Amino acid sequence: MDIKAKIDDIVKKVKDDEKFGAKFKENPVKAIEGVLGVDLPDEQIESVVAGVKAKLKLDGGDGKDGGLLDKAKGIFGK
Repeated sequence: MDIKAKIDDIVKKVKDDEKFGAKFKENPVKAIEGVLGVDLPDEQIESVVAGVKAKLKLDGGDGKDGGLLDKAKGIFGK
């Protein structure tokens, strides 16, 4: 399994699917297990959850939390 590709897929789904985004916020482990189609131990899924959350913040978050990209733009007045 290509973890980076799965993280990218999940980030896209969080951004594009409002219901999935809410499910991810409520219980990210179960949401990711649903996407992957497997029931893995929570500690194995936690690294994927962390990767998704980090990527969302770098990409500007969900528009509500002001991700790192938004903050960096603000520093330079762009």
